[in-house]
Amino acid sequence: MTTRTSDKNVDTLFLERWSPRAFDGSDMPLEDLMTMIEAARWAPSAFNYQPWRFLYSLRGDANWDAFLSMLIPFNASWASSASALVFVVSDTQMEGKDGPQPSHSHSFDAGAAWGLLSLQAIKLGYFTHGMTGLQFGREAELLGVKPPFRLEAGIAIGRRGDPGILPEGLRDREGPSDRKPLEEIVTAGPLTQ
Repeated sequence: MTTRTSDKNVDTLFLERWSPRAFDGSDMPLEDLMTMIEAARWAPSAFNYQPWRFLYSLRGDANWDAFLSMLIPFNASWASSASALVFVVSDTQMEGKDGPQPSHSHSFDAGAAWGLLSLQAIKLGYFTHGMTGLQFGREAELLGVKPPFRLEAGIAIGRRGDPGILPEGLRDREGPSDRKPLEEIVTAGPLTQ
């Protein structure tokens, strides 16, 4: 496995976070998951509206099969060994002085919450893998998600497992990926593309 480095003085927590696919299939105490979601609860949001909702299933509970079926088959094949599956949902509207108004930042805010969840997971010895390879269009049926709520993404959470459980094509990719150079993602002034 490669070790991530940064030429800036960022906390190692950010470098330790990555998205494995090989999980060990162990059970997760509900308290651990609630601690991760508690961290997410403290994310910033526009007007402090906190549009995020987290739907969860712990491995083997009454919702596990339905939650697993929300994933495309490729993701379900490896996420089945996770300890928990979580779906991030956002409220696309916020209450305004004249009633519900569209929220411009609901996805942005829910993303901030998911980011904090992923960092708290590392602190507890777990890893997360966010996914948008979902069976979009089935969220009302399988998760009860209907407008004005929007399904944003799924998250597999668990302790790292042996990469040997993965199909051969994925084993080679089971390690932290690098990131674009800083100069590719930041610009002083207007976007120049």
